[in-house]
Amino acid sequence: MKKHLTLLLTLVLAISVIAACGGGKNNASNEGSANGGEDAKKKRIALVLPEQIGVNPFFALMDEGFKRAGEEFGAEVKTIESTDPAAFEQNLRSTVAENYDLIITATFQAEDALNKVAAENPDKSFAIIDTVIDQPNVRSVVFREHEAAFLLGAAAGLSTKTNKVGAVVAIDAPLLSKYTKGFEQGLKHTNADAELFINYVGSFEDSAKGKELAVLQHSKGADFIAGMAAVGDLGVFEAAKELGFYASGQDVDRTELDPEHIVLSQLKGTDAVAYETVKAFMSGTFEFGAADYGLKEDGVGLTFVTRESKSPLSPFIGQETVDKVKAIAEDIKSGKIEVINPLAQ
Repeated sequence: MKKHLTLLLTLVLAISVIAACGGGKNNASNEGSANGGEDAKKKRIALVLPEQIGVNPFFALMDEGFKRAGEEFGAEVKTIESTDPAAFEQNLRSTVAENYDLIITATFQAEDALNKVAAENPDKSFAIIDTVIDQPNVRSVVFREHEAAFLLGAAAGLSTKTNKVGAVVAIDAPLLSKYTKGFEQGLKHTNADAELFINYVGSFEDSAKGKELAVLQHSKGADFIAGMAAVGDLGVFEAAKELGFYASGQDVDRTELDPEHIVLSQLKGTDAVAYETVKAFMSGTFEFGAADYGLKEDGVGLTFVTRESKSPLSPFIGQETVDKVKAIAEDIKSGKIEVINPLAQ
């Protein structure tokens, strides 16, 4: 009897061990499913651009910050470039249909399409960089470009030897008045006698026209010409090299192209803003409505003044001018100097 009882207990113990082992496998499988569920819930974010990146540093920098944030915060990110307005709206609608968790776009070129698509999809989250959309499901991120333009104008006013400076601008649009009016305010702040020439290219992509206008302004005596025309700036830089005047670029440090003639760059942190937008969404701090970035937030700036450059400082600008403009930047941050935003008037 004892033998039978012993055998029975042994059999029960063996079955329990097998069951326990089997239970362990099921737990591992469940953990795998849980992990798989987390992977399945990975946030998907699209950057839909209204044009192709091409040689436009504004979009190239934005794309760089967007992808860096995706990698750092574990989001699945995709950049979609558009060939024309019709293609842009279709790309925007496609990302909605593909159920992206957040759809980011940029510039006033995207306003009409985003206004329609956001209104039609109130439960979908959108963000737009460099302009404002008044929709409850859109986060609008803008820059105080007029503050950086003020610094650029102040530097031009202190540096010009002819008291004549120019600005070659892409188009005559409200947004770009933040550049031209800010530049003019800064110029007059440091040099009330300086004369300013402003000419418009008519697009963001015409380097030949940019060069033509820069040559025209130089013929009128301008020894410093600010490029504010995206791809058109390349024409300004070419004219500066050929004719021996000084120029500035936009968005990124363009002095590296030709430090002898491109002596300053007005900076715009589109990479930082794209990065921060993704970061906010992934961390749960994302909010709809408008947010802006200026000198105080390091969203805009000027080479040598708010940000160091790999290029040597041009004697045309000089350290004395840099030091004076740094003091002006601090006065803007503190509110001692008020830079008027023409769009707020």
